[in-house]
Amino acid sequence: MLYIGADHRGFLYKEKTKEWLTLLKYEYKDMGASALDPKDDYTLFAEKVALMVSQNLKAKGILICGSGVGVEVVANKFDGIRASLGKNPQQVKAGRQDDNMNILVIASDFTQYDEAKAMISVFLTTKFKGKERHKRRLADITRIEENN
Repeated sequence: MLYIGADHRGFLYKEKTKEWLTLLKYEYKDMGASALDPKDDYTLFAEKVALMVSQNLKAKGILICGSGVGVEVVANKFDGIRASLGKNPQQVKAGRQDDNMNILVIASDFTQYDEAKAMISVFLTTKFKGKERHKRRLADITRIEENN
């Protein structure tokens, strides 16, 4: 399952992304915002997406806000979440292959929508390679999460 969320600054990108995902026949769940509200808080939507992804190892998420920083920080507070701000398709591919990134963060104020679509496409189609050194590093992250 794919969970998607955005605050007011990412709302238009989220709505465009939902239309695009529907055309591609991707199943997703919109975790808000359900309407454009300039007073909403990114924390609510990041929490909803991260919670759902943290409860399902096969799930992925997309979070969109202006800078991307706030939603990335919130999402990474959840055990098992590996959220990262997407910079370009190559970086997103590396994040999926090496780090099993499970939430892609898009900075709508700094990313053209075509770039965002390219990163989302790579995020959804790239598999974790599962090399031994990558598994070892993910185990270290789990150990750190358990002890903090």
